[in-house]
Amino acid sequence: MSTDVTVRDNPELSRYEVYSGEELAGFAQYTVEGNRVSLTHTETDPAFAGRGLAGRMVGEALDDLRGKEREVLPYCPYVRKFLAKHPEYVDLVPQEERAGFGL
Repeated sequence: MSTDVTVRDNPELSRYEVYSGEELAGFAQYTVEGNRVSLTHTETDPAFAGRGLAGRMVGEALDDLRGKEREVLPYCPYVRKFLAKHPEYVDLVPQEERAGFGL
C-alpha cells in the first residue's frame, strides 16, 4: 500500500477527497451557498482508519477554502472536532455562527 497521500477538491461531486496512492480513502462532503461552504459529512474507508487521513483531508480542505476566501459552516461533527483541536482555522467560521457550532 502506498504512503503517497493527496487531497483533491472534486467539485462535480461536491466533496474533497483523500487518496492513498491511487485509492480513494475518504471524502468530506460539502454544499456551497454564496461565499459559504457547509462541510456536512466526513467519511474514511475503514481499510484506511487510524492513519490520520481524515485530519489531513480536513486541514487541506480548510487551507483551500481559506485561499478561496470562503467562510466555513462546520455541520459535520468531525470537522467541528478538528476545529476545536486546531484553533488556527476557527476564523474561517463566521463570528456570529461560532457559538452555534460550539466554537
